[in-house]
Amino acid sequence: MRNVMRRVRTMTFTFLLQSPPLPISPSPPLFSLYPLPLPTQRFFTPSQGSRLRSASVRTLCTKSIIPNMQDSGSPPLSYLTQREAAEIDETLMGPLGFSVDQLMELAGLSVATSIAEVYKPGDYSRVLAICGPGNNGGDGLVAARHLHHFGYKPFICYPKRTAKPLYTGLVTQLESLSVPFVSADDLPEDLSKDFDVIVDAMFGFSFHGAPRPPFDDLIRRLVSLQNYEQTLQKHPVIVSVDIPSGWHVEEGDHEDGGIKPDMLVSLTAPKLCAKRFRGPHHFLGGRFVPPTVAEKYKLELPSYPGTSMCVRIGKPPKVDISAMRVNYVSPELLEEQVETDPTLQFRKWFDEAVAAGLRETNAMALSTTNKDKKPSSRMVLLKGFDENGFVWFTNYESKKGSDLSENPSAALLFYWESLNRQVRIEGPVERIPESESENYFHSRPRGSQIGAIVSKQSSVVPGRHVLYDEYEELTKKYSDGSVIPKPKNWGGFRLKPNLFEFWQGQPSRLHDRLQYSLQDVNGNPAWKIRRLAP
Repeated sequence: MRNVMRRVRTMTFTFLLQSPPLPISPSPPLFSLYPLPLPTQRFFTPSQGSRLRSASVRTLCTKSIIPNMQDSGSPPLSYLTQREAAEIDETLMGPLGFSVDQLMELAGLSVATSIAEVYKPGDYSRVLAICGPGNNGGDGLVAARHLHHFGYKPFICYPKRTAKPLYTGLVTQLESLSVPFVSADDLPEDLSKDFDVIVDAMFGFSFHGAPRPPFDDLIRRLVSLQNYEQTLQKHPVIVSVDIPSGWHVEEGDHEDGGIKPDMLVSLTAPKLCAKRFRGPHHFLGGRFVPPTVAEKYKLELPSYPGTSMCVRIGKPPKVDISAMRVNYVSPELLEEQVETDPTLQFRKWFDEAVAAGLRETNAMALSTTNKDKKPSSRMVLLKGFDENGFVWFTNYESKKGSDLSENPSAALLFYWESLNRQVRIEGPVERIPESESENYFHSRPRGSQIGAIVSKQSSVVPGRHVLYDEYEELTKKYSDGSVIPKPKNWGGFRLKPNLFEFWQGQPSRLHDRLQYSLQDVNGNPAWKIRRLAP
């Protein structure tokens, strides 16, 4: 129950600190507290009780709703004290009917989605979740399960397991996914070599006192990772759940010797200690606050975008663009290993990109120039290729269609980031036969067919409503399933390659570049392979 109420306190703090001062009133709160005896001292230590003794919980709320001063350009933000977080959680799990497992599931999902917003699995796949014995640890277990489904490779360090069914069930779920559990003794002293992300889910806002073994040593190892900040060596990022473990819930890292996470995921609302967070990524998670609670406490919280379970607090960190770089590590691309026919080599790489699960593997940059040699580029989708060329479809009266009518040559560029690969293709362009365009047009979804009629591509429109209105009109017209006619100004182009370049990223910028150029050999076309300097 102490763990349950620890989560209650956390959520309460978040809500209360965001609101403006409330009037002090002796009347009972709008919502009754968690249906247990009122004394919440069972959830606080005597020292906490003396710190929190106040005539009224509402008085506490009034004093703790503090605007965010870290970024003057950010909207107002509330921060919660320990007592306030407890009251809100008690309200959620009392009269509002939430169970602790529901809140834990939503909190863990929020942590996982926050991580996925910044640290993509292609670069940060190995995740170590260090979980404590309470609700904060439960959040970490849930987050690890979701991260597994997001494509990460989580590992769990769970030294002090809780025997309650909620926690044993989470362990069973992870074991069924073959997620490894690692003891604290088996973890390497230097965590930087084996993990890309470390989720700090040891202690939450109800923790007090000095961490006991083995958590004291685990915190020490996380603190030691900060030494890598002074080197160019990549080090694991630390993501703290709600409260960086070892921090005081209100005073933060007051001795300046604790964990300094790269990301903090505040649950329900930030706690007071979050004002002292100086990392680059602060997110809010736990999208379960009813409007009645937000209104009661006049909470100032950022709005969640769309269907997201997390929202960034403050502005994204400023980036030194000149310092942004990746040291590629890839298999060598050697002349004796590639196909002699570049189309076959492209097929090989394309199939490998598809097998790797890349999104829109067929997306390519199409560059054209008009009669005045003015270039333009845009992303289009490859819809077919063979020894005759590479095909895409568009409106012939669009900007790219106009360019190609004036200068029928183009360049294509495919970029498959997670494989460290690019392919450039150049050559003359021609329209494909009308019959091929007709067949492809009618293979498209009916909505896309109607969209091709509605869009006079690259022309100026007075507003989006014009497109919607015409789309709805045509949708009704062809609702009987009749054939939708292909616009005469819509069809396919085919680029016939005379040059390919296959690029494979390598360490220290010594990239592999193999160029195929079409040359005449004894009156016959032939491909010549040459290596280019990176």
